[in-house]
Amino acid sequence: MAAKLIERTQTGLRIEKSLLKVLKALAEYCDLTLGDLIEGIVLHSFEGLPPFSETTQAAIKDLKQIYGCDLTAEDSHRLMEQKQ
Repeated sequence: MAAKLIERTQTGLRIEKSLLKVLKALAEYCDLTLGDLIEGIVLHSFEGLPPFSETTQAAIKDLKQIYGCDLTAEDSHRLMEQKQ
């Protein structure tokens, strides 16, 4: 399949701290940039496809434990930021 030319833009993104640590470690594990990993996750999700293999899911489980991330999909619309 031929590569598609795209235009990327820089964005400021606020994200839960332990989740970001897991994503950065996962990007390293997959030998991707963080942006490439997020693009892949989103594109798979938009089509209702799972973004990760069983092997990668196991790595994610380990990384979540290492970085103390106990968030699940059920938490996605119930997160409240702590007051500083």
